[in-house]
Amino acid sequence: MTAESAAEQPEGVLLDEPTTADLRAKVTEAWREFASAFASLVPTLSAGAYVDITLDPTASGTGAAVYSVSIRVLDDGVVEALAVGNGALPEGYRMDRASVADLVALGWSPPGVLPDSGDSFGLRTSVGAAKQLATIVSRTLRDVYGAPHPAFLVYLVHDDQDEPIETAPLATARHEPSIDEVLSLDDLDEDGVLSEALANAADEVVPLDERVRTVVATMSKTTVDQLQVDTDGDIGIRAGSAMVFVRVRDNPPLVDVFSPILTEVEPTEQLYVKLSELTNRMPIGRLYCAQDTVWASIPVFGRNFQATHLMLAVQVMTGLADELDDRLHGEFGGKRFFGEGDKPAPAKPDTKDADDHRPGMYL
Repeated sequence: MTAESAAEQPEGVLLDEPTTADLRAKVTEAWREFASAFASLVPTLSAGAYVDITLDPTASGTGAAVYSVSIRVLDDGVVEALAVGNGALPEGYRMDRASVADLVALGWSPPGVLPDSGDSFGLRTSVGAAKQLATIVSRTLRDVYGAPHPAFLVYLVHDDQDEPIETAPLATARHEPSIDEVLSLDDLDEDGVLSEALANAADEVVPLDERVRTVVATMSKTTVDQLQVDTDGDIGIRAGSAMVFVRVRDNPPLVDVFSPILTEVEPTEQLYVKLSELTNRMPIGRLYCAQDTVWASIPVFGRNFQATHLMLAVQVMTGLADELDDRLHGEFGGKRFFGEGDKPAPAKPDTKDADDHRPGMYL
């Protein structure tokens, strides 16, 4: 696939028509575009700028593990990079010896070797070596951390005061601050009460999880103590026949807004194509299938946390999940989160036999 033909493909689409798609070539080209965009970005950054790139854990199926790479531009064109190590990963998601060896072979120093690297792998280079750095970062995310496509990456460019820096996009990776361009706090609030409460919370130096609970409780017109929180610490929000969860992660700071749209669904090529098409039309977030479950996910960065970002993510997700579980269930079957009595699916003509052999369609 040439760069010209790749440029004609809509952003975010991972699958094309079955008769013409070469998925491996498309994915390879997407990573080349990401590396090229990253190499072009680094020389434009001033001293004190940071680039944080995170593999969206809800979209990649990595559970509680958050794989990330962060670069920092220093004085005199020096660039330092950190890549998450096993010390920041939960048991069951830590890298084996071969993966650690791969990181070292790519040029990363083991944790603690680079000053102030802590539990992370470190690397020091220069702005002039941006192409080589882009290759290392891309291969780390793809080959070691297992990112299937740059569209599964979320990135943030900011200064040393955590203020966002406007830059050109990193190919199909998701730029979190662009949410500000979609909706503002004033757009979300009609009577001023909600915006005042959240503004007060934003001004306080409080832990991320407390700020998130304050936002969700205020949106739900309830108290923090009355929020529905499960044993994993996820906040549950009922959305018609769907359920939306809000999860706070610490390292790196990240808030996941996600929903299991359908369970016990058969992963087919038609389903993947449909999810790809829908994701391409979404202003933020993505849809994906992991094993036999269709998920919707919108990540929100915890660094420089903005209440408007989380508010928009929750609003989009609650509306999206409640609409899509019915639509996709009607087309692909499977089970929605809540039972038929909550929101029955419309009767479908000429499908009686198919429905008869699938009793108990809902959880």
